[in-house]
Amino acid sequence: MKRFCLTYYLAAFLVLLLGVVVFSVGTGYYRFASGNAYTTLWKMISGDTTIAPGERYIAWDVRTARVIMGVLTGSMLAVSGTLLQGMFCNPLATGDLIGLNSGATLLASFAIVLGNLFSSFLPELVRQSLVSISAFAGALFAMMLVYRIATGNGKTNVVMMLLSGVAITSVGFAITGFLIYLAQDDQLRDLTFWNLGSLAGATWTKNIILATVLALSYVFLIGKGKTLNAMMLGEKDAQHLGIDVEEIKKKIVFFTALMIGSCVAFSGTIGFVGLIVPYILRFLFKSDYQYILPLSALSGGILLVLADTFCRTLLAPSELPIGILTALMGGPVFIAILLKYKNTLR
Repeated sequence: MKRFCLTYYLAAFLVLLLGVVVFSVGTGYYRFASGNAYTTLWKMISGDTTIAPGERYIAWDVRTARVIMGVLTGSMLAVSGTLLQGMFCNPLATGDLIGLNSGATLLASFAIVLGNLFSSFLPELVRQSLVSISAFAGALFAMMLVYRIATGNGKTNVVMMLLSGVAITSVGFAITGFLIYLAQDDQLRDLTFWNLGSLAGATWTKNIILATVLALSYVFLIGKGKTLNAMMLGEKDAQHLGIDVEEIKKKIVFFTALMIGSCVAFSGTIGFVGLIVPYILRFLFKSDYQYILPLSALSGGILLVLADTFCRTLLAPSELPIGILTALMGGPVFIAILLKYKNTLR
């Protein structure tokens, strides 16, 4: 019965996601001479050679690629937040709040500003992916540092977790600020992009990389809802149920860093998605991660695509950075969680 209900909800959320994708692809400032983006895409599918190159580019390489990046990025950010909350047994544990986004942004900034000093000594493949590799390394280092500081005797101190995240974010902000001071004009534009977040740099090559990261991570973790439910009871109880807690935690640490690092590398700092999505899903499914974890993969895409559509149409032809909107959305949610759990935090 539970499996049937989960399948039903997954199908419903998938239909909603597809509807949001179709709506977003057809929404924008550009006016197509052939009618709309749907007409242009249909002509491409049917092999029509009369499509203007500019309209083909806008419909496929700009709008569709951007929407797909929104789906992939939103999904991974939401799943990362859900996994961290399950591992730390607390709804405040998300990548941006515990410093993972800051760590990824910091090393990505190093690669942007100082990468030319040593990139000539690196292999070509590493040189082309230097920013992405740096973002992943920064997220992984921040995750390991927070976990070491906040965990002792098999238990994670929530206050220590949040404070260590604040410390890492502060240090990261300070060093990133210094790199901004050193940066040249073209590097300043890239750094501004990282700090505010945007899907404007979407390409199909980036989407293929993100899709690969998503598929690899989800193979190992998307079906671990029952395991996270057991870990919510306590690590010792989970071990008594036959769960290798340490192995699961290592996988969560690695793949969370991989997902967040990849998202930051291609779209900059987009915060609070991993906080908002699980918070909304808990209203429907309480704290049952068998529902929350797989549904967050779809809900994250829905949220980010809608947010990006709003950002690029509100002030068209100008664009509002999506990181600003998600921060405005996530702030009230963060306060609501604090108020709900203030007695527990004490």
